[in-house]
Amino acid sequence: MSQQSAHKAQAMDRTLFAKLTGNLGDQATISKLGTSFAQVYAEFLPDIIKSETGLEISIAYAGCQSGLMNDLIAGLGGNHAMVNGSLRNWAPKFALGCGTSFIMTLMEHMLGARPEDMEVAVARPLSVIELDLSVMVFDKIANVLRSAVNASGGFEPYLDPPRNVEDLPTAIGEENDDFAAAITMMISLGKCVSQIVIIVPQRDLLRTVVSAPRAKNPTAASQAWSEQLSEQVRRSQVTLEARIRLQSLTLDTISKLEVGDVIPFMDNTGDVRVEVSANSKDLYICEFGRSGENYTVRVKDNVNSDDELLRHLMN
Repeated sequence: MSQQSAHKAQAMDRTLFAKLTGNLGDQATISKLGTSFAQVYAEFLPDIIKSETGLEISIAYAGCQSGLMNDLIAGLGGNHAMVNGSLRNWAPKFALGCGTSFIMTLMEHMLGARPEDMEVAVARPLSVIELDLSVMVFDKIANVLRSAVNASGGFEPYLDPPRNVEDLPTAIGEENDDFAAAITMMISLGKCVSQIVIIVPQRDLLRTVVSAPRAKNPTAASQAWSEQLSEQVRRSQVTLEARIRLQSLTLDTISKLEVGDVIPFMDNTGDVRVEVSANSKDLYICEFGRSGENYTVRVKDNVNSDDELLRHLMN
């Protein structure tokens, strides 16, 4: 038997074994479960977001795809944030995905941007701060999931820190790669249309009875959400950069510079002006100095207000 034929036989045996052991279902069954999940999300996730942020979103079922878990995650392409999770008494592992444009748009709203001034977000990998803030988004998605599957014991889902799908490690081998289903839903906020995805091993999904959770009275939690959002931004680590202007030199002089040559600062009298930025956004005007053995800068003026600074760091 050729190597290619042996590989096909091995793949067929694995698929057949998964079907015989209840770890791989037919497309009709998987699609029905996907529709049930989408109905729960369409009913409850908009209410949760509305009650806690005052923003209106909508959810619509977009389909359900079957395949190996690693292939389904890779099939999302770029510009998605992902978390790996587990829920005791339901699934020891599952994955949640969310389009980055939705997270970017939600954060703009929550940081005070006016809807009429907002452009459609261009999807891109999330910054470190945006990934920090997406924790709250995935928490809401996971809580609806927990309520829908009604796992015994009342345990909370465990979620790893979010990551851009581009930064996920490359899967090696198929030994521990489960047959799974990717349930995709479109999520809309203003002009932004993105998607959320639930990827679950079929051995767990096929044993699931999806039930709608009890409706809860909306709570006035918008202020708490906003405060949590701002606090998350303030706790995030940001890399600062300092720029000092040097005296102008001719190209002829620059081309002849050698090791040990000295270029004076532009400000050769008084304080040396330093421009400090983060994420390519100017933040402070500083003066250059020294403290002991360390070179330092002292803040002299803010370029932006506190609110503007937070919005800049989000970009």
